[in-house]
Amino acid sequence: MASIHAKYRHALPQQGKKLFLTDAGLETCLVFLDKIDLPHFAAFDLLKTDEGFARLRDYYASFAALARDKRYGFVLESPTWRANPDWAAKLGYARAELDAVNRRSIVLMEEVRAAYETPDSPMVISGCVGPRGDGYDPSHRMTTEEAEAYHAGQIATFRDSAADMVSAITMNYVEEAIGIARAARAAEMPVVISFTTETDGKLPTGETLQEAIAAVDTATGNAPAYYMINCAHPTHFEAALEEPWVRRIAGIRANASRRSHAELDSSPDLDAGDPVELGRQYRTLQHRFGCFNVLGGCCGTDFRHIEQIAFACEETASGT
Repeated sequence: MASIHAKYRHALPQQGKKLFLTDAGLETCLVFLDKIDLPHFAAFDLLKTDEGFARLRDYYASFAALARDKRYGFVLESPTWRANPDWAAKLGYARAELDAVNRRSIVLMEEVRAAYETPDSPMVISGCVGPRGDGYDPSHRMTTEEAEAYHAGQIATFRDSAADMVSAITMNYVEEAIGIARAARAAEMPVVISFTTETDGKLPTGETLQEAIAAVDTATGNAPAYYMINCAHPTHFEAALEEPWVRRIAGIRANASRRSHAELDSSPDLDAGDPVELGRQYRTLQHRFGCFNVLGGCCGTDFRHIEQIAFACEETASGT
């Protein structure tokens, strides 16, 4: 498979119209479906044991096999959403141990890619960068300079690995997104910024998606390769999407649940929603705008949801 990897290494999602799948809500799958104790929702902590590594490999392999069988591309998003200094410190990781686990996460992604990538299913490795604070609550905000310095270490680790790009997932305020984009640009890594919205389609800080995207583009010289929306249900943000700025958004990783962030935070159960309905909603958005070619899931989604998204959007999956 090495020759396939070399040929398709740079086939990033933003470079064509082909559809790419991602995985689902990794952390909610592990906690609610697999009944795994996951302190601070830190999936990367499983990488410290061979058993945990194998469990994560099996999780990603199921989605990679679906992408291969349906001839989608696939974005392998590393399980490192919590693998930054503040969250790692809560779990007792020293800085050298944190760097090592970020590198190990990319090794995991390489193993899955080697097993499932084909010419019809190019697979991109993305180093996942999560927020320094709570993904739902931006009460402790950094300046752009602080955010750039804070996230630069993890991004540099991904730069020196086999990662093809970095993705900042569940960004809830503009300054952190700008800092990450600048750090990625300095590291010469393609970067994706994924914002989350409340039920009104706005960021938790009150900015609209249009305002947030414009602010990041202005501050970074359009550094992000593209933007995404994650950790919100389609009904929360679909009314906020408008031409032409929506063209900067290429990916959706929606929640299965229509619940607000506050409701999700306090809920003891998993709301899996309706996988078939979610697939139809993705198809509607894809047909309406035509710019979304990275399709996956977030909280409450599992293999069933990604499978239904793949079925619903299959007619355009072989685009180039």
